[in-house]
Amino acid sequence: MYEQNDFKPYIPADKVTPEFTITSIVMGIILAVVFGAANAYLGLRVGMTISASIPAAVISMGVIRVIMHKNSILESNIVQTVGSAGESLAAGAIFTLPALFLWAAEGKMETPGILEITLIALLGGILGVLFMVPLRNALIVKEHGILPYPEGTACAEVLLAGEEGGADASTVFAGMGIAAIFKFVIDGLKLVPGEVSFRVKGFAGEIGTQIYPAVMSVGYICGPRISSYMFAGGLISWLVLIPAIVLFGADLTLYPGTAPIGEIFAEGGAGAIWGTYIRYIGAGALAAGGIISLIKSLPLIIRTFRDAMKGLSAASVNSTSRTEQDLSFKTILSGIIVLTVLIWLVPAIPVSFIGAIIVVIFGFFFATVSSRMVGLVGSSNNPVSGMAIATLLFTTIILKAAGDDGIHGMQGAIAIGSIICIVAAIAGDTSQDLKTGYLLGATPKKQQIGELIGVIAAAFAIGGVLYLLNAAWGFGSEQLGAPQAMLMKMIIEGIMQNNLPWPLVFIGVFLAITIEILGIPVLPFAIGVYLPVQLNACIMAGGLVRMGFDHIKKKDKMEKEGLISDGMLYCSGMIAGEGLVGILLAILAVFGIDRALDLSGVLNLPAAVSDFGSLIVFALVILSLLKFTLWKKVKK
Repeated sequence: MYEQNDFKPYIPADKVTPEFTITSIVMGIILAVVFGAANAYLGLRVGMTISASIPAAVISMGVIRVIMHKNSILESNIVQTVGSAGESLAAGAIFTLPALFLWAAEGKMETPGILEITLIALLGGILGVLFMVPLRNALIVKEHGILPYPEGTACAEVLLAGEEGGADASTVFAGMGIAAIFKFVIDGLKLVPGEVSFRVKGFAGEIGTQIYPAVMSVGYICGPRISSYMFAGGLISWLVLIPAIVLFGADLTLYPGTAPIGEIFAEGGAGAIWGTYIRYIGAGALAAGGIISLIKSLPLIIRTFRDAMKGLSAASVNSTSRTEQDLSFKTILSGIIVLTVLIWLVPAIPVSFIGAIIVVIFGFFFATVSSRMVGLVGSSNNPVSGMAIATLLFTTIILKAAGDDGIHGMQGAIAIGSIICIVAAIAGDTSQDLKTGYLLGATPKKQQIGELIGVIAAAFAIGGVLYLLNAAWGFGSEQLGAPQAMLMKMIIEGIMQNNLPWPLVFIGVFLAITIEILGIPVLPFAIGVYLPVQLNACIMAGGLVRMGFDHIKKKDKMEKEGLISDGMLYCSGMIAGEGLVGILLAILAVFGIDRALDLSGVLNLPAAVSDFGSLIVFALVILSLLKFTLWKKVKK
């Protein structure tokens, strides 16, 4: 273990360089909105988001160093600190808030206003930052050398490489531009279908793949192991459970279906069986997976909370050293009290006094847990969904016991769950950013202010993004499945109204338990059970490309690491590019312009030809990844 005085950051504490500048703040705000919108679109499609810290850092270096000819690593660090906040806030918001739109579509309540969404996102984001600040000394400083904070350390290495001319922002921009073209061709002009499916006569199962750059990029970033677990879950759903349900229950009418299973299958195919039955099995598996992850983390959670409490006294003392300055404890405490009162009293947020107290207690607890968890396993493996599920279960039971069991109670439960989900996501992101700053020699107080600015910018954007996407396609649709929000909605309704098909849910629960006993990570498998197999197959394709890169034999280890890193940057760019074009297409759909762009009716190609065209486009997507990584010309 390192002592605090043993560590020397890249920029010494007694050296002052440009850091919190107009340039860094403006760039950071732009990236916060861009990556927030792109991740909102991605998360609503596939149920997963990506970290924006490294792409934001690379883009900032490209602009600040190459275009503006400035040499300030701390300025680039502030850009990624502000920019990454948008992605984390979007992740917390899209996992829960679309449930309000789903209830509005069912006629149970009015469509939530942009003000309500903005306030929930804003309050949760600011609380997440404030809860994390007192923990910095205990988790970042005192446990340096024990908690690696993988993304934060990697981001610092990228910025340091940029000081030596090693980083290349053109890879990110190339991914953005090429993915934007593919997305426009697939979903704008609709020259080829975005999904290809294959069936065998006499067998109710179905297999296929989507061809979207962002979905494939998720598989590359997650790697072959996680991708294979998701694909295995999809195979169980679509090639085992669906055929079994159709085979044994063709003449039966089983809740929640309203017609015989055979008739449902004849009208809608395997997709109809998935929508009617399998998603409840997947919901049970997801809920069980989240709770299992939380239970396994309990010893760590308890130890983290205890250590963090011990570190609060040290964190409350303001240091004169630049690299040890935090927001004052008085400011943090005052802010938390004011935000708690606002959560309780603001009419736009349907949370009672009991709910506001739950938010503070659970919020601080899970902020502590999230900060420690990302330090050990990284943001990608942080069980934020498990925390949200546990919060929703506990909150819904309390609200129902207190007599608040109508639609108001359901709204209150999802609002509380949303705030806490955002708190956990932002606390984890803030921890990674503060770790990056600690390694580089940044001023923590300036980073914390930057994180608050990023949260505010993203919160004002996320309401419009959600409204736009819902108006264009609707949550829960084929285009935007919103898997986590659907799960949260089902949990709350199941407790409040006792209308869940519990046998299907328990099938998913025990399936998840079996997978856990076998030693397989249960959450990615459960996500695979819940999502369409075509989406899982596209993710698997990206995972296979990554596996190929991992097994390439290179004499120079640094060359191989650079190859994989280029792939990560290119895929991050593709996710951002497709997400932005997805937002653009949503705008066109709202105004009815999308129909003028649709060329599918003009071409009127046979299904076999269209499917073959889709596979060619997918091959080109993968070849573009190889072009900017494996076949990239390196300048000597």
